Amino acid sequence: MKKKINKIIVVEGRDDTANLKRFYEVNTYETNGSSINQTDLERLKILHEKQGIIVFTDPDFQGERIRKIIMAAIPTAQHAFIQRDEGVPKSKSKGHSLGVEHADFTALEAALNQVETSVSPDRNENGLTVSDLMAYGLVMGADSRKRRDFLCTELRIGYANGKQLLKRLNMFGIGLDEVDQAMKKYGNVIQ
Repeated sequence: MKKKINKIIVVEGRDDTANLKRFYEVNTYETNGSSINQTDLERLKILHEKQGIIVFTDPDFQGERIRKIIMAAIPTAQHAFIQRDEGVPKSKSKGHSLGVEHADFTALEAALNQVETSVSPDRNENGLTVSDLMAYGLVMGADSRKRRDFLCTELRIGYANGKQLLKRLNMFGIGLDEVDQAMKKYGNVIQ
């Protein structure tokens, strides 16, 4: 029996929908790639009010672009992320695309179990700062990218570069304690 997801999942295309339907009883809204427009946003607002939406786009440039557009229009939408390596095709005949359509059940389940809701900046009491990121070597350090990759994977918030990381952590209400716990694991895992 497939697990039922009551919210509408926003994906980029029909292959993403097909992969999700292999494992879940789910309704999706397809943006048809990067061509999200005002009509799509109006429809998504209505769907969000009636059922709620989960934005589940590919872990690539276009997926992040779509996510940002939706986030600006619907700040209370929820977000699910797969890691880049979870979206790689398993066979060479599938091409070089990267996305939800290639994720296996384990990756999809992990992403959907850790859905995040963005919070408005004034609601985030955690208020991480650039100084906090510097203290953990997440920006302006020789191995900052490796550290950011680890943190983003551990927190399942999708990849973020140095400029995006602070905004994303604060947007999802992730505080210093969560960052500290994850980075302690980094110290134990990679040196």
